[in-house]
Amino acid sequence: MSDLTTLQQLAEKRRSIYALSNQLPVANDEIVKIVEHAILHTPSSFNSQSTRIVVLFGDDHRKLWDMTEDTLREIVGDEEKFKSTKERVNGFRNGAGTVLFFEDQAVVRGMQEAAPLYADNFPIWASQTSAMHQYVIWTALASIDVGANLQHYNPVIDQKVASAWDIDKDWTLNAQLVFGTIEQPAGEKAFKPVEERMKVFGA
Repeated sequence: MSDLTTLQQLAEKRRSIYALSNQLPVANDEIVKIVEHAILHTPSSFNSQSTRIVVLFGDDHRKLWDMTEDTLREIVGDEEKFKSTKERVNGFRNGAGTVLFFEDQAVVRGMQEAAPLYADNFPIWASQTSAMHQYVIWTALASIDVGANLQHYNPVIDQKVASAWDIDKDWTLNAQLVFGTIEQPAGEKAFKPVEERMKVFGA
């Protein structure tokens, strides 16, 4: 089997898994090593290396989703209307951990000052860099049969997260990857025709 085949198979295996439990099939250290490898080897514009990551396990993971639930309850107000949101957050809390993705705005500002011609693009490129880290880690987790789903409860939880884990003021939260043991696989995925999404010239 070629490396390309393996890579493509992993791309297919990586899905949004919502039915998770907290009993991981690997040690926590294996998750940490995956994240460390992604930080070192995922590309960034101008090699800016602006992505910052926090990994939460156990009580810290549950603390994140407790505070998220509390924050969302305050926003929704009505307890009856909040039921579906509460169920969704419970699903995240049932997982084993969460990877928090940040972008260091001090790095972004530094790149803007160093290359003013591209100043408007650096925030966009930083977001793309973060997305690549998210995909690399998510796919790597799938390779060891750890399920995950990506959430975006920023900016409503930003202040509480920063306070709870002493996050640098220049780090901007942009995604939360919940992970755990797969209790139920993802369902069938619908695909729009490739012909509507891709063009090839000169072949």
